[in-house]
Amino acid sequence: MDATIRGTVMQVLEVHLEPGESVIAESGVLGWYDNGIEMTTSSAMGGADGVWDAYKRSFGGSSFFMTRYESTTAPGTVAFPARLPGKIFQIPLGPDRSYLVQQHGFLAGLEGSTLTTAFHPKELGVGLAGGFGFMLQKLEGTGHAWIELSGELSEYDLTPGQELRVHPGHIGLVEGTVDYKLATIPGLKNKFFGNGFFVVKLTGPGKVWLQSFSIPMLVQEIAPFLANASSATSPSSQLETAAVAGGLVAAAKGIGGLLGK
Repeated sequence: MDATIRGTVMQVLEVHLEPGESVIAESGVLGWYDNGIEMTTSSAMGGADGVWDAYKRSFGGSSFFMTRYESTTAPGTVAFPARLPGKIFQIPLGPDRSYLVQQHGFLAGLEGSTLTTAFHPKELGVGLAGGFGFMLQKLEGTGHAWIELSGELSEYDLTPGQELRVHPGHIGLVEGTVDYKLATIPGLKNKFFGNGFFVVKLTGPGKVWLQSFSIPMLVQEIAPFLANASSATSPSSQLETAAVAGGLVAAAKGIGGLLGK
């Protein structure tokens, strides 16, 4: 198996497989593949043992179905493009190598990769109250996996007991040794007029990867523009737009007439 990460801003993971080798990925992340690759889609992949496990995985932000890309009789290549500008990188898996990854962060992994929800009541509060759909998935197993995070990355190695408080939208990948839980932002003004109500308190030891951007943050940023675009299609908005346009045309003609004198 040979993997190449191509590009700079919008990267692509390209995996070349020899006969008998395979990788798994969530549904919907495929970019392209050649005729040496065969696909199998099922809910019983990535550590899921039946429908209930697949439901739990999807509750954590992953897809209900996963797809295996396998080379059977001839070498083949499959590619997974990034969904946002950012970074794709490889991480090792093993008995002492588990991670918590934000939803949409797992791009692909070897057949031994296991992806489940990291749901606990205290973490659910972070996601619902934080308003960013923040749910972490647990990634473990054997071999290695590829992670996709958005924007620029900041990496921190937390020492035992060291704390870092992070906005939910910026958490990308966390080693399994790091503890995390809900924490409130102090002060009423800070809560209502500052940066929201909640942060996630990360406590070492372990490494964390923080991302400068995320899909939920992108949705939040463009939502007002989508609302404005939707309201602009209403009949009253169209009349207002026409009236404004007519006024601008009349004003332009008036100005043109003055300039022509």
